[in-house]
Amino acid sequence: MRPREFVADDHEIDPAHVDSDALYVIRKLNEAGYTAYLVGGSVRDLLVKREPKDFDISTSAHPQEIKKIFRRNCFLIGKRFRLAHIKFGKKIIEVSTFRSGENASDLIVRDNTWGTEEEDVIRRDFTINGLFYDPFEHKVIDYVGGWEDIHQKVLRSIGDPIIRFKQDPVRMLRLIKFRARFGFNIDEQTKQALIATRKEITKSSPARILEEMLRMLESGAAAQFFHLMTQAKMLHLLFPMLTTILETEKGKQIYDLLQVADQIHRQQAESLLSRPILTACLLFPIVDQELKKKSVDQDKCLHLGDVMMATSSVMKKFVASSFSLLPRKLSTAVSSLITMQFRLTPLSGKQSIRHKPLSMNEFPEALQFLKMRAALDPDLLKPYKAWNNAWRQHLKKGVHQKHPHPPPLEKRQ
Repeated sequence: MRPREFVADDHEIDPAHVDSDALYVIRKLNEAGYTAYLVGGSVRDLLVKREPKDFDISTSAHPQEIKKIFRRNCFLIGKRFRLAHIKFGKKIIEVSTFRSGENASDLIVRDNTWGTEEEDVIRRDFTINGLFYDPFEHKVIDYVGGWEDIHQKVLRSIGDPIIRFKQDPVRMLRLIKFRARFGFNIDEQTKQALIATRKEITKSSPARILEEMLRMLESGAAAQFFHLMTQAKMLHLLFPMLTTILETEKGKQIYDLLQVADQIHRQQAESLLSRPILTACLLFPIVDQELKKKSVDQDKCLHLGDVMMATSSVMKKFVASSFSLLPRKLSTAVSSLITMQFRLTPLSGKQSIRHKPLSMNEFPEALQFLKMRAALDPDLLKPYKAWNNAWRQHLKKGVHQKHPHPPPLEKRQ
Protein backbone atom coordinates (compact mmCIF):
# COMPACT_ATOMS: atom_id res chain seq x y z
CA MET A 1 0.00 0.00 0.00
CA ARG A 2 1.36 3.42 -0.94
CA PRO A 3 0.88 5.97 1.85
CA ARG A 4 -0.25 9.54 1.50
CA GLU A 5 2.38 12.06 2.54
CA PHE A 6 1.78 15.57 3.84
CA VAL A 7 4.53 18.19 3.89
CA ALA A 8 5.12 21.12 6.22
CA ASP A 9 2.79 23.48 4.36
CA ASP A 10 0.00 20.92 4.81
CA HIS A 11 0.37 19.99 8.47
CA GLU A 12 1.94 23.18 9.93
CA ILE A 13 3.57 21.24 12.79
CA ASP A 14 5.92 23.53 14.67
CA PRO A 15 9.30 21.71 14.98
CA ALA A 16 9.91 23.60 18.23
CA HIS A 17 7.12 21.54 19.83
CA VAL A 18 8.92 18.26 19.17
CA ASP A 19 10.92 17.00 22.14
CA SER A 20 14.66 17.54 21.58
CA ASP A 21 15.59 14.15 23.06
CA ALA A 22 13.14 12.39 20.73
CA LEU A 23 14.79 14.22 17.82
CA TYR A 24 18.19 13.04 19.05
CA VAL A 25 17.01 9.40 19.17
CA ILE A 26 15.56 9.57 15.65
CA ARG A 27 18.69 11.22 14.29
CA LYS A 28 20.99 8.58 15.83
CA LEU A 29 18.83 5.78 14.39
CA ASN A 30 18.84 7.45 10.96
CA GLU A 31 22.62 7.87 11.08
CA ALA A 32 22.95 4.15 11.82
CA GLY A 33 20.94 3.38 8.68
CA TYR A 34 17.52 2.72 10.21
CA THR A 35 14.12 4.22 9.50
CA ALA A 36 12.57 5.94 12.52
CA TYR A 37 9.46 8.06 13.04
CA LEU A 38 7.41 9.66 15.75
CA VAL A 39 4.20 7.65 15.99
CA GLY A 40 0.79 7.60 17.64
CA GLY A 41 -0.42 10.07 20.21
CA SER A 42 2.36 12.62 19.81
CA VAL A 43 1.66 13.00 16.06
CA ARG A 44 -2.08 13.26 16.72
CA ASP A 45 -1.56 15.90 19.42
CA LEU A 46 0.82 17.95 17.28
CA LEU A 47 -1.75 18.00 14.48
CA VAL A 48 -4.56 19.19 16.76
CA LYS A 49 -2.26 21.81 18.33
CA ARG A 50 -2.00 20.16 21.75
CA GLU A 51 1.19 19.59 23.68
CA PRO A 52 2.10 15.87 23.61
CA LYS A 53 2.84 14.16 26.92
CA ASP A 54 4.98 11.42 25.38
CA PHE A 55 7.02 11.09 22.20
CA ASP A 56 7.03 7.42 21.18
CA ILE A 57 9.17 6.25 18.28
CA SER A 58 8.82 3.33 15.85
CA THR A 59 11.84 2.09 13.94
CA SER A 60 13.13 -0.62 11.63
CA ALA A 61 15.96 -1.30 14.13
CA HIS A 62 15.57 -4.42 16.30
CA PRO A 63 15.86 -4.13 20.11
CA GLN A 64 19.46 -5.36 20.33
CA GLU A 65 20.43 -2.98 17.51
CA ILE A 66 18.84 -0.09 19.42
CA LYS A 67 20.72 -1.19 22.54
CA LYS A 68 23.99 -1.18 20.60
CA ILE A 69 23.44 2.43 19.51
CA PHE A 70 22.42 3.92 22.88
CA ARG A 71 24.31 1.53 25.16
CA ARG A 72 24.06 2.49 28.85
CA ASN A 73 21.12 4.82 28.30
CA CYS A 74 19.04 2.00 26.76
CA PHE A 75 17.06 -0.55 28.76
CA LEU A 76 15.14 -3.35 27.06
CA ILE A 77 11.82 -4.27 28.68
CA GLY A 78 8.95 -6.67 28.01
CA LYS A 79 8.71 -10.40 27.39
CA ARG A 80 6.06 -10.85 24.68
CA PHE A 81 7.37 -7.88 22.75
CA ARG A 82 10.65 -6.16 23.53
CA LEU A 83 10.66 -2.37 23.82
CA ALA A 84 13.63 -0.06 24.24
CA HIS A 85 13.51 2.68 26.85
CA ILE A 86 16.08 5.41 26.23
CA LYS A 87 16.71 7.37 29.41
CA PHE A 88 17.47 11.10 29.54
CA GLY A 89 17.63 11.85 33.26
CA LYS A 90 14.13 11.10 34.55
CA LYS A 91 12.63 11.23 31.06
CA ILE A 92 12.11 8.07 29.00
CA ILE A 93 11.71 7.91 25.23
CA GLU A 94 10.04 4.62 24.26
CA VAL A 95 11.25 3.01 21.03
CA SER A 96 9.50 0.03 19.43
CA THR A 97 10.45 -2.03 16.40
CA PHE A 98 8.05 -2.18 13.45
CA ARG A 99 6.02 -5.35 13.93
CA SER A 100 3.39 -7.44 12.21
CA GLY A 101 1.39 -10.48 13.26
CA GLU A 102 -2.04 -9.03 14.08
CA ASN A 103 -4.45 -9.60 11.26
CA ALA A 104 -7.50 -7.36 11.16
CA SER A 105 -9.67 -10.46 10.67
CA ASP A 106 -7.84 -12.76 13.09
CA LEU A 107 -8.66 -12.96 16.80
CA ILE A 108 -5.24 -14.46 17.57
CA VAL A 109 -2.67 -11.77 18.37
CA ARG A 110 0.98 -12.56 17.71
CA ASP A 111 3.44 -10.16 19.29
CA ASN A 112 6.89 -11.43 18.37
CA THR A 113 7.01 -10.91 14.61
CA TRP A 114 8.97 -8.00 13.18
CA GLY A 115 7.37 -6.26 10.23
CA THR A 116 7.30 -3.24 7.96
CA GLU A 117 6.14 0.27 8.80
CA GLU A 118 2.86 -0.41 6.97
CA GLU A 119 2.25 -3.63 8.94
CA ASP A 120 3.13 -1.82 12.15
CA VAL A 121 0.62 0.97 11.70
CA ILE A 122 -2.20 -1.42 10.75
CA ARG A 123 -1.84 -3.02 14.20
CA ARG A 124 -2.81 0.22 15.92
CA ASP A 125 -6.23 0.95 17.38
CA PHE A 126 -7.71 4.03 15.65
CA THR A 127 -6.85 5.91 12.49
CA ILE A 128 -6.06 9.11 14.41
CA ASN A 129 -3.28 7.18 16.19
CA GLY A 130 -1.99 5.56 12.99
CA LEU A 131 0.16 8.38 11.62
CA PHE A 132 3.95 8.60 11.37
CA TYR A 133 5.87 11.87 11.46
CA ASP A 134 9.38 12.28 10.07
CA PRO A 135 10.67 15.40 11.87
CA PHE A 136 13.71 15.80 9.62
CA GLU A 137 11.84 15.47 6.34
CA HIS A 138 8.95 17.40 7.96
CA LYS A 139 6.35 15.02 6.57
CA VAL A 140 3.35 13.13 7.97
CA ILE A 141 2.92 9.60 6.56
CA ASP A 142 -0.60 8.16 6.45
CA TYR A 143 -1.42 4.51 5.59
CA VAL A 144 -4.85 4.37 7.27
CA GLY A 145 -6.77 7.60 6.58
CA GLY A 146 -5.91 9.18 9.90
CA TRP A 147 -5.11 12.57 8.36
CA GLU A 148 -8.63 13.01 7.02
CA ASP A 149 -10.25 11.65 10.19
CA ILE A 150 -8.35 14.11 12.39
CA HIS A 151 -9.48 17.00 10.22
CA GLN A 152 -13.05 15.65 10.08
CA LYS A 153 -12.93 14.98 13.87
CA VAL A 154 -13.88 11.33 13.48
CA LEU A 155 -12.91 8.32 15.59
CA ARG A 156 -12.61 5.23 13.38
CA SER A 157 -11.18 1.79 14.06
CA ILE A 158 -8.34 0.49 11.91
CA GLY A 159 -9.80 -2.69 10.42
CA ASP A 160 -13.01 -4.43 11.47
CA PRO A 161 -13.94 -2.81 14.82
CA ILE A 162 -15.70 -5.91 16.18
CA ILE A 163 -12.58 -8.00 15.60
CA ARG A 164 -10.31 -5.26 16.96
CA PHE A 165 -12.37 -4.84 20.15
CA LYS A 166 -12.39 -8.61 20.70
CA GLN A 167 -8.62 -8.76 20.16
CA ASP A 168 -8.16 -6.16 22.90
CA PRO A 169 -11.32 -5.00 24.73
CA VAL A 170 -9.43 -2.13 26.41
CA ARG A 171 -9.63 -0.43 23.00
CA MET A 172 -13.26 0.31 23.84
CA LEU A 173 -12.17 2.32 26.89
CA ARG A 174 -9.63 4.12 24.75
CA LEU A 175 -12.33 4.96 22.20
CA ILE A 176 -14.43 6.61 24.91
CA LYS A 177 -11.31 8.29 26.30
CA PHE A 178 -10.54 9.96 22.96
CA ARG A 179 -14.18 10.96 22.57
CA ALA A 180 -14.02 12.63 26.00
CA ARG A 181 -10.66 14.32 25.40
CA PHE A 182 -11.13 15.58 21.86
CA GLY A 183 -14.89 15.71 21.38
CA PHE A 184 -14.57 13.74 18.12
CA ASN A 185 -17.57 11.81 16.80
CA ILE A 186 -17.45 8.01 16.58
CA ASP A 187 -18.07 6.69 13.08
CA GLU A 188 -21.19 4.53 12.74
CA GLN A 189 -19.47 1.17 12.18
CA THR A 190 -17.22 1.67 15.21
CA LYS A 191 -20.18 2.84 17.32
CA GLN A 192 -22.23 -0.25 16.44
CA ALA A 193 -19.24 -2.48 17.22
CA LEU A 194 -18.94 -0.83 20.65
CA ILE A 195 -22.60 -1.62 21.38
CA ALA A 196 -22.24 -5.20 20.12
CA THR A 197 -19.04 -6.05 22.02
CA ARG A 198 -19.15 -3.91 25.18
CA LYS A 199 -19.56 -6.95 27.46
CA GLU A 200 -16.16 -8.16 26.21
CA ILE A 201 -14.63 -5.52 28.49
CA THR A 202 -14.91 -7.95 31.42
CA LYS A 203 -12.41 -10.24 29.64
CA SER A 204 -9.69 -7.62 30.10
CA SER A 205 -7.06 -7.57 32.80
CA PRO A 206 -8.51 -5.86 35.92
CA ALA A 207 -5.15 -4.16 36.48
CA ARG A 208 -5.19 -2.66 32.96
CA ILE A 209 -8.77 -1.47 33.41
CA LEU A 210 -7.90 0.23 36.71
CA GLU A 211 -4.85 1.91 35.20
CA GLU A 212 -6.90 3.26 32.28
CA MET A 213 -9.53 4.61 34.70
CA LEU A 214 -6.91 6.27 36.89
CA ARG A 215 -5.25 7.83 33.85
CA MET A 216 -8.61 9.22 32.79
CA LEU A 217 -9.00 10.84 36.21
CA GLU A 218 -5.70 12.59 35.43
CA SER A 219 -6.66 13.56 31.87
CA GLY A 220 -8.52 16.84 32.32
CA ALA A 221 -11.62 15.20 30.81
CA ALA A 222 -12.67 12.88 33.65
CA ALA A 223 -16.21 14.23 34.11
CA GLN A 224 -17.02 13.79 30.42
CA PHE A 225 -15.41 10.34 30.38
CA PHE A 226 -17.57 9.02 33.22
CA HIS A 227 -20.65 10.56 31.61
CA LEU A 228 -19.85 8.83 28.30
CA MET A 229 -19.04 5.53 30.02
CA THR A 230 -22.45 5.63 31.70
CA GLN A 231 -24.13 6.60 28.44
CA ALA A 232 -22.44 3.70 26.63
CA LYS A 233 -23.66 1.30 29.35
CA MET A 234 -20.10 0.19 30.08
CA LEU A 235 -19.42 1.70 33.49
CA HIS A 236 -21.93 -0.59 35.24
CA LEU A 237 -20.00 -3.62 33.93
CA LEU A 238 -16.89 -2.42 35.77
CA PHE A 239 -18.09 -0.28 38.70
CA PRO A 240 -21.79 -1.02 39.32
CA MET A 241 -22.04 0.76 42.69
CA LEU A 242 -20.54 3.95 41.25
CA THR A 243 -22.82 3.77 38.20
CA THR A 244 -25.95 3.49 40.35
CA ILE A 245 -24.95 6.59 42.33
CA LEU A 246 -23.98 8.63 39.26
CA GLU A 247 -27.50 8.13 37.95
CA THR A 248 -29.04 9.67 41.10
CA GLU A 249 -29.00 13.16 42.63
CA LYS A 250 -25.88 12.21 44.60
CA GLY A 251 -24.04 11.82 41.32
CA LYS A 252 -24.06 15.58 40.75
CA GLN A 253 -21.58 16.16 43.59
CA ILE A 254 -19.25 13.54 42.07
CA TYR A 255 -19.43 15.17 38.64
CA ASP A 256 -18.88 18.61 40.21
CA LEU A 257 -15.70 17.43 41.96
CA LEU A 258 -14.47 15.79 38.75
CA GLN A 259 -15.03 19.08 36.90
CA VAL A 260 -12.94 20.93 39.49
CA ALA A 261 -10.18 18.30 39.10
CA ASP A 262 -10.40 18.64 35.30
CA GLN A 263 -10.05 22.41 35.55
CA ILE A 264 -6.97 22.10 37.76
CA HIS A 265 -5.38 19.62 35.35
CA ARG A 266 -6.06 21.81 32.32
CA GLN A 267 -4.61 24.88 34.02
CA GLN A 268 -1.70 23.13 35.76
CA ALA A 269 -0.87 20.34 33.33
CA GLU A 270 2.62 19.88 34.77
CA SER A 271 1.29 19.20 38.29
CA LEU A 272 -1.25 16.38 38.50
CA LEU A 273 -3.48 15.86 41.51
CA SER A 274 -2.59 12.68 43.38
CA ARG A 275 -4.48 9.47 42.73
CA PRO A 276 -5.87 9.36 46.31
CA ILE A 277 -7.37 12.84 45.78
CA LEU A 278 -8.83 11.86 42.40
CA THR A 279 -10.29 8.62 43.73
CA ALA A 280 -11.76 10.55 46.67
CA CYS A 281 -13.67 12.66 44.13
CA LEU A 282 -15.65 9.49 43.36
CA LEU A 283 -16.11 8.24 46.93
CA PHE A 284 -16.24 11.23 49.28
CA PRO A 285 -19.75 12.34 48.19
CA ILE A 286 -21.05 8.82 48.94
CA VAL A 287 -19.58 8.85 52.47
CA ASP A 288 -20.77 12.42 53.04
CA GLN A 289 -24.36 11.57 52.06
CA GLU A 290 -24.40 8.43 54.20
CA LEU A 291 -23.14 10.29 57.27
CA LYS A 292 -25.59 13.15 56.86
CA LYS A 293 -28.48 10.69 56.49
CA LYS A 294 -27.31 8.73 59.53
CA SER A 295 -27.03 11.93 61.58
CA VAL A 296 -30.61 12.91 60.72
CA ASP A 297 -32.00 9.40 61.29
CA GLN A 298 -30.34 9.08 64.70
CA ASP A 299 -30.94 12.72 65.62
CA LYS A 300 -27.46 13.10 67.03
CA CYS A 301 -24.04 14.47 66.15
CA LEU A 302 -21.76 11.76 64.82
CA HIS A 303 -18.21 11.35 66.07
CA LEU A 304 -14.95 10.40 64.37
CA GLY A 305 -15.56 6.72 65.08
CA ASP A 306 -18.83 6.91 63.14
CA VAL A 307 -16.99 8.63 60.28
CA MET A 308 -14.34 5.91 60.16
CA MET A 309 -16.98 3.15 60.17
CA ALA A 310 -18.97 4.81 57.38
CA THR A 311 -15.85 5.35 55.28
CA SER A 312 -14.75 1.75 55.77
CA SER A 313 -18.25 0.50 54.87
CA VAL A 314 -18.39 2.51 51.63
CA MET A 315 -14.87 1.44 50.63
CA LYS A 316 -15.69 -2.25 51.23
CA LYS A 317 -18.92 -2.05 49.22
CA PHE A 318 -17.16 -0.24 46.39
CA VAL A 319 -14.30 -2.75 46.23
CA ALA A 320 -16.61 -5.77 46.55
CA SER A 321 -18.77 -4.65 43.62
CA SER A 322 -15.94 -3.50 41.33
CA PHE A 323 -14.29 -5.38 38.47
CA SER A 324 -10.89 -3.95 39.46
CA LEU A 325 -9.62 -3.97 43.03
CA LEU A 326 -8.00 -0.84 44.41
CA PRO A 327 -4.43 -1.50 45.57
CA ARG A 328 -4.24 -1.56 49.36
CA LYS A 329 -1.93 1.46 49.47
CA LEU A 330 -4.35 3.54 47.38
CA SER A 331 -7.40 2.31 49.31
CA THR A 332 -5.79 3.18 52.65
CA ALA A 333 -4.77 6.64 51.43
CA VAL A 334 -8.29 7.37 50.12
CA SER A 335 -9.88 6.26 53.41
CA SER A 336 -7.53 8.47 55.42
CA LEU A 337 -8.12 11.45 53.14
CA ILE A 338 -11.91 11.12 53.38
CA THR A 339 -11.86 10.67 57.15
CA MET A 340 -9.64 13.74 57.49
CA GLN A 341 -12.29 15.87 55.75
CA PHE A 342 -14.53 15.43 58.78
CA ARG A 343 -11.72 16.56 61.07
CA LEU A 344 -11.32 19.71 59.00
CA THR A 345 -15.06 20.32 58.55
CA PRO A 346 -16.93 18.47 61.34
CA LEU A 347 -20.54 17.45 60.78
CA SER A 348 -21.45 19.44 63.91
CA GLY A 349 -20.44 22.64 62.12
CA LYS A 350 -18.25 23.63 65.09
CA GLN A 351 -14.92 24.78 63.70
CA SER A 352 -11.74 24.59 65.76
CA ILE A 353 -8.14 24.48 64.57
CA ARG A 354 -6.23 21.74 66.35
CA HIS A 355 -2.56 20.88 66.12
CA LYS A 356 -2.94 17.11 65.68
CA PRO A 357 -4.27 17.05 62.07
CA LEU A 358 -1.44 19.37 61.01
CA SER A 359 1.09 16.73 62.07
CA MET A 360 -0.50 13.91 60.09
CA ASN A 361 1.12 12.77 56.85
CA GLU A 362 -2.17 12.95 54.94
CA PHE A 363 -2.88 16.57 55.92
CA PRO A 364 -1.45 18.31 52.79
CA GLU A 365 -3.58 16.20 50.45
CA ALA A 366 -6.60 16.58 52.73
CA LEU A 367 -6.16 20.36 52.63
CA GLN A 368 -5.91 20.26 48.85
CA PHE A 369 -9.13 18.26 48.66
CA LEU A 370 -10.84 20.72 51.02
CA LYS A 371 -9.77 23.47 48.61
CA MET A 372 -11.55 21.61 45.81
CA ARG A 373 -14.71 21.28 47.92
CA ALA A 374 -14.53 24.99 48.76
CA ALA A 375 -14.48 25.81 45.04
CA LEU A 376 -17.98 24.31 44.94
CA ASP A 377 -19.34 25.36 48.35
CA PRO A 378 -18.72 28.98 49.50
CA ASP A 379 -19.49 27.94 53.10
CA LEU A 380 -16.24 25.97 53.09
CA LEU A 381 -14.07 28.95 52.16
CA LYS A 382 -13.76 30.10 55.76
CA PRO A 383 -12.58 26.74 57.18
CA TYR A 384 -10.28 26.24 54.18
CA LYS A 385 -8.59 29.59 54.76
CA ALA A 386 -8.31 28.94 58.50
CA TRP A 387 -6.67 25.55 57.98
CA ASN A 388 -4.46 26.91 55.20
CA ASN A 389 -3.20 29.71 57.48
CA ALA A 390 -2.59 27.21 60.28
CA TRP A 391 -0.65 24.99 57.88
CA ARG A 392 1.55 27.88 56.76
CA GLN A 393 2.31 28.75 60.36
CA HIS A 394 3.06 25.10 61.00
CA LEU A 395 5.57 25.09 58.12
CA LYS A 396 7.26 28.23 59.42
CA LYS A 397 8.04 26.37 62.62
CA GLY A 398 10.08 23.91 60.56
CA VAL A 399 7.70 20.97 60.80
CA HIS A 400 7.05 18.84 57.67
CA GLN A 401 9.03 21.20 55.47
CA LYS A 402 9.06 18.60 52.70
CA HIS A 403 5.31 18.96 52.19
CA PRO A 404 4.31 21.35 49.41
CA HIS A 405 2.03 24.30 49.92
CA PRO A 406 -1.46 23.64 48.58
CA PRO A 407 -2.00 25.42 45.25
CA PRO A 408 -4.18 28.55 45.25
CA LEU A 409 -7.92 28.02 45.43
CA GLU A 410 -9.35 27.48 41.96
CA LYS A 411 -12.34 29.57 40.92
CA ARG A 412 -14.93 27.40 39.22
CA GLN A 413 -16.00 28.78 35.86
